[in-house]
Amino acid sequence: MLDPIKKIFPSFSNELVKDIEANATIQSFKAGDVIMRTGQYIKNTVLVISGKIKIYREDENGGEFFMYYLQPGQACAISMICATKNEKSQIMAKVVEDVELIMIPLPLMDKWMMQHRSWYEFVIGSYRSRFEEVLEVIDSIAFRAMDERLEFYLKRHADACGCKELKLSHQEIASELNTSREVISRLLKKMEQCGLVILHRNNIELLK
Repeated sequence: MLDPIKKIFPSFSNELVKDIEANATIQSFKAGDVIMRTGQYIKNTVLVISGKIKIYREDENGGEFFMYYLQPGQACAISMICATKNEKSQIMAKVVEDVELIMIPLPLMDKWMMQHRSWYEFVIGSYRSRFEEVLEVIDSIAFRAMDERLEFYLKRHADACGCKELKLSHQEIASELNTSREVISRLLKKMEQCGLVILHRNNIELLK
């Protein structure tokens, strides 16, 4: 397993990879599976080998707000923070493309922070990149009108999949932006009239 891990996590030292091989397990999940729920205790640090996971923040009424994607070579910084403090999860993680994950037992996370410089740098880098991404989301909510938020949302999804055709329903977008389907449909139609998107029956094609 050494070569595949090094390919996906090139910054990991050989010593760290050997520790991962000796102590971690690999698990697979299907699209639609919820692998982490708000309020549950976290027992493992999760590294993504393949596939894609959506991270949501839930409100007390069960509403879901999309925060960011987890893709190959990444780990969930928020779950890491909860894990180090032995706190309950503050996010929900849902599989959107079949995933293969490396599950690292919680007690090893702190130990490796002291033993492996490459693990320390990976964790700190995960914190920093996710913090910056969450700041962008906050900015979009606080300072942008809904049409700008929608455009920002679509571009984030396009960047995550590396594609221009997004398989997103109007209702799904509305739920994740905490607005109504009618508002999203109206704004998407306006974007189409401005030459920014083409609306197909089952997907949205970004033009710019």
